[in-house]
Amino acid sequence: MSEDFYHDDPIEAKTGKKFQNRYVASAVVIIASIFFFQSTFAGNISLNSGEGIEFGQAVSQTVACSGNTDLILTPRSTFVNGSPGAHYLQSVTVSNIPTSCYGDDFTISAYNDSSSTPLALFNSTSTNAVVYNNNGTFELGVGTLTGASITSGSGTFTITFTNPVALSSSVFKLTIQSGVHAASASTGITWTSRASAADHSWSDVTYGNGMFVAVADSGSGNRVMTSPDGITWTSRAAAVNNSWTSVTYGNGIFVAVAWSGSGNRVMTSPDGITWTSRASAGDVNWTSVTFGNGIFVAVASSNPDYNQVMTSPDGITWTRRSAAAGNSWGGVTFGNGLFVAVAYTGSSNRVMTSPDGITWTSRTSAAESGWYGVTYGNGTFVAVAYTGSGNRVMTSPDGITWTTRAATDNSRSWYGVTYGNGTFVAVTISGTGNRVMTSPDGITWTPRASASDNSWMKVAYGNGTFVAVATSGTGNRVMSSTP
Repeated sequence: MSEDFYHDDPIEAKTGKKFQNRYVASAVVIIASIFFFQSTFAGNISLNSGEGIEFGQAVSQTVACSGNTDLILTPRSTFVNGSPGAHYLQSVTVSNIPTSCYGDDFTISAYNDSSSTPLALFNSTSTNAVVYNNNGTFELGVGTLTGASITSGSGTFTITFTNPVALSSSVFKLTIQSGVHAASASTGITWTSRASAADHSWSDVTYGNGMFVAVADSGSGNRVMTSPDGITWTSRAAAVNNSWTSVTYGNGIFVAVAWSGSGNRVMTSPDGITWTSRASAGDVNWTSVTFGNGIFVAVASSNPDYNQVMTSPDGITWTRRSAAAGNSWGGVTFGNGLFVAVAYTGSSNRVMTSPDGITWTSRTSAAESGWYGVTYGNGTFVAVAYTGSGNRVMTSPDGITWTTRAATDNSRSWYGVTYGNGTFVAVTISGTGNRVMTSPDGITWTPRASASDNSWMKVAYGNGTFVAVATSGTGNRVMSSTP
């Protein structure tokens, strides 16, 4: 890596003593203070004043993006049976990460006590574990998309190596650096068909807690399917056979909302597998749900009394809220401290915003198109439309002022859009051969070949992989894209 890529010095930790037993699980490695690196790095930061820290204990440290906030780094080991067995560095948790680190990559490396060459951590030869801070959602970064998994929380993440290769007894130093995000050059470009768990009308997909979860508005008893990797899918029983339209993850729970049902148009799950019915705030056509700022927010299509929003702190108890206008709201997202919803009806007011999900303000949409999908990434809100006489993309830096952008084909019905690993990805239900488009900034879009000409409704990103789901197709209503 070059000096130009990172905008701060590495955080380092070094052992200051040997072990009496190098294979004791609770005392595999001790982390202390300072180690001098190659001249590529401008300086060093001492940790812990030279006192030893064991695996499983935390050390405080600061990177450039965190300012005066100390990050907490906690390494953990695992024992792998063999002849003989050995302990390996299996995971690292980084917590207390402030919002000032939004958009950065974190790179974690490990060293022995005599060399400035980093140790291999996973995949036999991979020495750097890269984690992307996608505006508070932590994702695997370039070079770490295979051989590792990540658990993302509020201001914290844990990266776990699937097949760890660094012996705990060899790890004497750890470093963490923050730097400019490096996007993968191929994610979202090449797509592969995957066997869906059933040929249902899959309406949405999300990622959370190491799991992709999709919901459907058709099917008998199994209107949910899950996958750990976006490739192999398993049918799951929905709480009830409602027309499930949207699903999200937040605060340790999956939440889905429905277009139909009597008093039970919400269901929740801690793992995406076992689902429980919840009382919705009203029997309106709930179209989209998201999580942000400690609250779940769902929006609905037209309703005479404008009560087309409901909120919940836990996904279980819901409260009805008034929308800014009685439009048919198709999508809602959260970014940069703001909820933004878009609509497919209305007169110049097909956007509304809220700082808390409770009080909403109408905003002027860039066009009176059928806005249905909306997302946030890289400091930009992006919405896509399935109808409209002009450009079917619009962008905004703040959710308030919007500008139309040209889709790759403005005659196509664009329904879903997401952001991950430095790339916006949108999918459509219409067209031949290229029902995907990608963009680094939401402004300039490039057509991509879809895996098939299915009706692709929604797309999600997680663990280095984009996954799209469709309402049509035979056995192939999922496609994925991984570098």
